[in-house]
Amino acid sequence: MHSVVCIKQVPDSSQIRVHPVTNTIMRQGVPAIINPYDLFALEAALKLKDRYGGRVTALCMGPPQAEAALRKALSFGADEAILVTDRAFAGSDTLATSFALASAIRQIQRDMAVDIVFTGKQTIDGDTAQVGPGVAKRLDLQLLTYVSNIDEVDLERGEIVVQRRAEGGVQVLKTRLPALVTVLEGINEMRFATLDDMFRAARYPLKVWNREQAGIEDVARIGLKGSPTVVAKVFAPQARRERAELIETHSGASSDVAATLLAKLFTRYPQVKAQVERQAL
Repeated sequence: MHSVVCIKQVPDSSQIRVHPVTNTIMRQGVPAIINPYDLFALEAALKLKDRYGGRVTALCMGPPQAEAALRKALSFGADEAILVTDRAFAGSDTLATSFALASAIRQIQRDMAVDIVFTGKQTIDGDTAQVGPGVAKRLDLQLLTYVSNIDEVDLERGEIVVQRRAEGGVQVLKTRLPALVTVLEGINEMRFATLDDMFRAARYPLKVWNREQAGIEDVARIGLKGSPTVVAKVFAPQARRERAELIETHSGASSDVAATLLAKLFTRYPQVKAQVERQAL
C-alpha cells in the first residue's frame, strides 16, 4: 500500500502578530512548524503502514525552507519526501495549490500507484479546508472528510471503512480506493522520532521538483495568475472593553439563577424578549 501525505509548513499561529499600521501579518521572527493537522494525517498513514506494510511519501509545496518540514516527516518514519518549489508558485491560493499538488501526485503515480492521499482537515494559517477536496476532485478520488477513525482497509477488495464526524453524530462510511482522506485532530497521537530515523532524515537526498518536474506546463493555473482569491484586508480583532458582570442571587436554586439571567437579558435586549414572546404564542 502506498500513501501520500500532503503537508504544509506554516508560521506558528500562537506567535503571529498583525502590523498596527499596514494591517499585514508580521512573519519576522515567527518560527515555522508543520501544520498540526497534517501531523495527524502523517501518523494515520504511518499506522496503516505498520498494519499493512507499504510506503509513505510526504509531499510539500512551498519555499526552499520547507525542506525542514519534510525532513521532520522523514524522522517520524516517512519513506520518501518530495518538495515542490518554484518561484512560479508564489501567491498561490487554494485553487492553485490544489492544482499543483494534484499534478505532483500524478507524477508520483507514474512510479508507484497511490492508494490513499492524506491531508489534515485544514491549515492553521488559511483555515479554508479546501485544498484536500480540491486535490480529490482533480484526481477523481473518493473523498472522505473530517475522518475521526480509520476502521479497516481491505487491499484485496480495494475498500476503506472510516468513521466521519458529522453534526448529528458519527457516520461509518465505506468506499473504494484510491481515496483522499482529510483527518481531524485527535484521531491519533504523533509518535516520537527514533534515533535511526533522525539520522536517516538528516542524510536523505530530498527530491526537489520545480514546476516542470511536477508536471505543470500551464503557468496560468498556478501562482497569482491562477489564484482568483483576493485578500482585501487582514486585521486583528479588537479587544473587548466590556467587563464581565457578576450576578448575585439570594438562593442557590438553578431556577432563580436562570430567572435572573433572563430578566437581565430581556432588559438589555428587548428585541430578544419580543421574539421569544412571539414564538410562545
